Amino acid sequence: MEGQPAAIGPQAAEQAAPRTVVGDPKGVAEGVPTAVLPDPPRGDGRYPIAWLQICAPRGAVPTATSKCLCGRDRSAIGHGKVHALIADHEAHRDTCPIRTPQEGRTAA
Repeated sequence: MEGQPAAIGPQAAEQAAPRTVVGDPKGVAEGVPTAVLPDPPRGDGRYPIAWLQICAPRGAVPTATSKCLCGRDRSAIGHGKVHALIADHEAHRDTCPIRTPQEGRTAA
């Protein structure tokens, strides 16, 4: 069959030349540390136990939420009530059972 292109069929792909290996074999993916890292710093032992969140968008009614790990969960809506909740949250620091030593507990 003259004038027609030669039939193109599956051909074997050229094999790449073997690469030379340099260095130690990798045990894990590139960039992953293989050594165990030390624990992160622990800090000074303090941690939060109570949160006061206040939202006062311009021109809107302010809201506030006071939460504590002791189970206290209060909220307020409006200027006067939010101010009262802020004062109550500050006063809770002295009465919180988590922060104040319990009777009968021995001093460390």
